[in-house]
Parts: sequence; C-alpha cells; structure tokens
Amino acid sequence: MARRRRAERRDVVADPKYNHAVIARLINCIMQRGKKSTAQQIVYGALDVLREKVKDKDPVEVLVQAVDNIKPRLEVKSRRVGGATYQVPIEVSSDRQQALAFRWIKGFAQGRKGTPMPEALAYELLDAFNNQGNAIKKRDDTHKMAQANKAFAHYRW
Repeated sequence: MARRRRAERRDVVADPKYNHAVIARLINCIMQRGKKSTAQQIVYGALDVLREKVKDKDPVEVLVQAVDNIKPRLEVKSRRVGGATYQVPIEVSSDRQQALAFRWIKGFAQGRKGTPMPEALAYELLDAFNNQGNAIKKRDDTHKMAQANKAFAHYRW
C-alpha cells in the first residue's frame, strides 16, 4: 500500500479517429510493450470489420453495446475470517466493470488461433453484441459464483 498519498486518476484522452473515450481505453488495453500505433491498427481494423458485418448499425455503437453486455455487476473476493477463507460477493465499480470487460475481450480474442487479431477482436465484439460467446459465458460464470456465495455477503466490509 502506498505510504504517501493516493495517486490521482487521469482522464483518458479520446482517440483521434472516432473521438470516443471507450475506444481510447480499449486501445490502451490492447496495447503491449508501449506499441500504441499497433494497438490502434488492431482496434480500427476490428471496427472496419464490424462495419462490414453489421451494415445497419454504427460500429462504435456495436462496440459500446458489446462492452455493456459483458460488464459484470457482481464478483467474488476472498476474505479470510477466523482461519477460513470465504468467497464474498461484492458489487463491482464501473471502472473495474469496464476493465474486466476489456480484459476478457482481449483474452478471448487472443485465444482465437489462426485468425488475425483485428478479425478475432471483431468477432468477439460481434458475439458479445449478440449476447453470446466466451466473454458472455465468463460474465455469467462470475455472476453464478457470486449468487452461490451470497450467504457470505455479511462478511463484506
């Protein structure tokens, strides 16, 4: 834990092409080893693929709706009480919801072997937009675990 003061949160600057903060955060999540231009190519390529697949909707709207579909409302956290460890369900803050959604999308897109990353990302987003796919299953599993352990909710503090 920090000894001095808590670090101030910086606002994410909107991306240059679409001028949208969610896209900028997704680019920052996709970025590896500081290669932001590569991450931008991946995300913008995925949005181009989405534009071709979903003709009647804007790809930015599809992205935002997909992320909203994936966001978990509850998760479990381990609490040690009297020698026993309990999985305590807690509500997830909005920033963490978005971070988890991006992490799951990125992980499952990278898991699609044999397809380029922009296409894999686009297909994951399309699946999430349609409320199916691996990221939606992960969210449902997280909610089920929280529901199963709601008896330990009184250990929340």
